[in-house]
Amino acid sequence: MNRINKLFKDKKDKILSIYFTAGYPNLNDTTEIIKTLDECGVDLIEIGMPFSDPIADGPVIQDSSNVAIDNGMNLNLLFKQLEEIRNITDIPIVLMGYVNPVYQFGYEKFIKNILECDLDGLILPDLPLDDYINEFKPIFDKENLSFIPLITPNTSEERIRQIDDNSNGFIYMVSSSSITGKKSSFDDKQIQYFKDVKGLSLKNPTIIGFGISDKESFEQACKYSHGAIIGTKFIKEISNGNLRGSIKDFIASIRS
Repeated sequence: MNRINKLFKDKKDKILSIYFTAGYPNLNDTTEIIKTLDECGVDLIEIGMPFSDPIADGPVIQDSSNVAIDNGMNLNLLFKQLEEIRNITDIPIVLMGYVNPVYQFGYEKFIKNILECDLDGLILPDLPLDDYINEFKPIFDKENLSFIPLITPNTSEERIRQIDDNSNGFIYMVSSSSITGKKSSFDDKQIQYFKDVKGLSLKNPTIIGFGISDKESFEQACKYSHGAIIGTKFIKEISNGNLRGSIKDFIASIRS
């Protein structure tokens, strides 16, 4: 059982996951952001690996990725920053990014660094499920790492069940087939999708992402899943200076 499995075993609902882009707003903010989020009682952290062409992301996260790259962030530096993170926190940490930088870095080297930093999982939205099963799953199963797959309103029940059968952490329910940061409320069609997935009684827990920006949308998402992910709004909040204060105020507004 890894930290992600333990989290969902110990806490059944209202799990708050926060996404931020490594190297944003400043190159060396990674540790401070993680430490402050942990102090604020966040349950799970997703660290975005900057990429020049993030196809699933809206303009805010795209801009943060470009700034991070301009700041000098890369995978070698990110893993260097995370080397000692387990001396600071035991919070579950997941890396999120795209296939291209992982393969450019080197798949085996990438996994080796994840293990050395004692991270818990990986989200690669553009990695086909078959490629994951053939290339990643054996080592993920062996090392007790979680691969977090995404589903959308367009994912068939058959595909969802196949994803569920081959996952061991949680399933990331994308609230729409659009990009991140587009909406701050859910329409009837999205809510029906949430209800339909909940009705499948999957073995893995689910967390809803895309469009979660405040206490209201967080709590609405939690009615239909085990928790929610906030990314775009968080990145906006930390772009204004006063890093620790901005993080504390924002998390308090969600948890209040």
